[in-house]
Amino acid sequence: MRVVPMASDSGARTYPFVVGIELDGEGYHPAAWRRAAHEPDRLLTGPTLRTRVTAVENAGFTFATFDDSILPPESGPAGRVDATTRATFVAATTSTLGLVPVAAATYAEPFHLSSQLATLDYASRGRAGWLVADDPAAARAWGAAPRSTADEIRRERVDSVEVARRLWDSWEDDAVVRDYASGRFLNRDRLHYIDFVGETFSVKGPAIVPRPPQGQVVVFGYEPGDVDVVVVRGATREATVAAADAARIAGATLVVADLEVALDTPSATAAQRLAELDGHESATDTGRLRFTGAAAELVALITELSGDLDGVRLHPAVVDEELPVLYRLVLPALSRAGLIQRPVPGSTLRANLGLSRPANRYAKEHSR
Repeated sequence: MRVVPMASDSGARTYPFVVGIELDGEGYHPAAWRRAAHEPDRLLTGPTLRTRVTAVENAGFTFATFDDSILPPESGPAGRVDATTRATFVAATTSTLGLVPVAAATYAEPFHLSSQLATLDYASRGRAGWLVADDPAAARAWGAAPRSTADEIRRERVDSVEVARRLWDSWEDDAVVRDYASGRFLNRDRLHYIDFVGETFSVKGPAIVPRPPQGQVVVFGYEPGDVDVVVVRGATREATVAAADAARIAGATLVVADLEVALDTPSATAAQRLAELDGHESATDTGRLRFTGAAAELVALITELSGDLDGVRLHPAVVDEELPVLYRLVLPALSRAGLIQRPVPGSTLRANLGLSRPANRYAKEHSR
């Protein structure tokens, strides 16, 4: 539930618009690695990830996502490090940035996945999110029976989110006692079996990790349902707004739109840079809204979109080239205009999104 009002009596926005960024790979363009600030073999190293995340946090972004799949990327240098591992790696060196790994619900073991995400929430002191994705093509890698229909894929995704939420609640907030004098560290009456039985798996619980600091890790998804934030896309501004409106009608609390960006830099215009990249390999149509141009024009577009959306997630054409412009010219301008607010140390991702900390479903049962 969002706990801050959408508008004041005068109609002005009274809560911050949020801006996130996707940090997987070298950028949305398949040839982005050719313009990276490092050699290709440095992409998967800790220093490269840490440098980028530090710049993103210092710029004032609300959250960063880390795309993932058990399958290798379709283009560019092959290979990935697990998204949850990447997010956890930078958790201790950040203090305000929401860390949102992509994790596929398809074929995954929801018990282990929920434990990883709860651990990330502890490591980041309440800044963890989860972008739920489907990865049906990974059946062979898992040695699992393929989920061949949309209904099968959706059912497993919905079940995985439900199991994760139940497991995060399976420890009440006061289950950990830590009474060193008596040697009592756990109140077993505050732990609960979740007893979930679905069509493809069952989970008894409870979790092996205490309830996350946020109560529930913030769940992002591409479809309305049991998620906190819906991510929409549209090839045009009108299509993007229409998708946002449809998500709200379907019950979405928060709606964030995907936006691909290529920006003018001191050395070349965005159009020149994209033309060079397209000479090596053309960018595929992802169905996302795409912006190409000057930083001031991007600020104007985001400001315009803020009337219909709760935020945007930026996909840089080339991370190492777009990020400095976003850092110097775009985020500061949005902040000066009062559209966004810089997250402060000690705040949770839920708080920065205007979401309340949810009550524990089992605590209510226990109190009766």
